[in-house]
Amino acid sequence: MRILMVASDPMELRHLPRNTGFHLTAKGVGAKHAAAAVDAALDTFPADAIVSTGFCGALDRSMQIGDIVVGSEVINGARRYPVTEPKSARPHHSGPIASIDHVAQTAAEKSALRSSGAIAVEMEAAGVAERAAARALPFYCVKVVTDLAGEDMANDFNSALRPDGHFATMDILRSSLRQPLVRIPELLRLRKRCARAALLLGEFIADCRF
Repeated sequence: MRILMVASDPMELRHLPRNTGFHLTAKGVGAKHAAAAVDAALDTFPADAIVSTGFCGALDRSMQIGDIVVGSEVINGARRYPVTEPKSARPHHSGPIASIDHVAQTAAEKSALRSSGAIAVEMEAAGVAERAAARALPFYCVKVVTDLAGEDMANDFNSALRPDGHFATMDILRSSLRQPLVRIPELLRLRKRCARAALLLGEFIADCRF
């Protein structure tokens, strides 16, 4: 089976399987860039299924950093995309995933999103789901938690998101100097979380049956 794995950043794909059955692509943050990544990849890789993967924020307060989330559906406003769930014996959470157009930075917003029934939030799955549906290909969504439901982010990642789908790293660093005792430790903590989460995501997907 040929599987197309779509993320927003190469870091999310660092520990995913690399063999002839998998094609990995990461073309930026957001549904538009994820959809474009799908179309570009399918021009040269005739996939049998598509997986939206990478990092997510927890909406369920029982979730911890590094927990795996397997989507049962993707919620994007009034739209709900069906999702096929892979088989895995490894521990994971299963439920709806909210796909929005910005980083959910406050506990209050995450709480509001939780009222939709979603257990996690991210930014690319709706774009991948839409392209999978257009191509009549099975769609999966497997994410890993890097921020908690009860957390507020001190750094403003939304203002640093460029039109090309990448974060302006220097803008984030300069902004962090306004509150260095809070924002710099947050960035270091997030980087450490992401490194661990990417490893756990790779281990989970390696054991999945799609």
